[in-house]
Amino acid sequence: MVPQLRFRHVGMLVRDIDRMAAFYKDILGFVETDRGTASGVMIVFLTRDPSAHHQLVLSSGLPEPSGATRALQQLSFMVDSLDDLRQMYRNIWDRRDVSGLLPTDHGNAWSLYFRDPEQNRIEIYLDTPWHVAQPHHFDLDLSLSDSVIYRQTEQRVRADPSFKPVQEWRREQLARLRAAGIRVPD
Repeated sequence: MVPQLRFRHVGMLVRDIDRMAAFYKDILGFVETDRGTASGVMIVFLTRDPSAHHQLVLSSGLPEPSGATRALQQLSFMVDSLDDLRQMYRNIWDRRDVSGLLPTDHGNAWSLYFRDPEQNRIEIYLDTPWHVAQPHHFDLDLSLSDSVIYRQTEQRVRADPSFKPVQEWRREQLARLRAAGIRVPD
């Protein structure tokens, strides 16, 4: 039986630690809690949570790429509203150190994807009120009103046989986790 695990932080190797720390502080609002060297590696600790010393750890020493492979698929950050997603879009729209800006409707989430200065993919997202089996990928027009976005998304996913309210899906997942012997709080 696996004990209750709560995800707390991600560590990421980087090439230019000062540039990357500045990016995560400027764009995503992280605060630097510590910085130092261990075994010849510079390390920067960043957080957005007052109860967590760090949520993101940047470590120097990432070698130059020998192809398109990456060790990190993406970093994902949740926001509370479509207005927050729009604000992030405005924040990064004209930055030269950001690439691959892609607003996306997944049916179960509205996402904004982009790449940091070292080409790591970042996702800013919020959940929709619905579940639909993944993957789903539709363009998301953040210039539309919340009500239009909600209506468009619901129309797209309602036709899918896996469609259900997210609360129903969460109850099913809770039962599956408990059946697997994983302790999950009520």
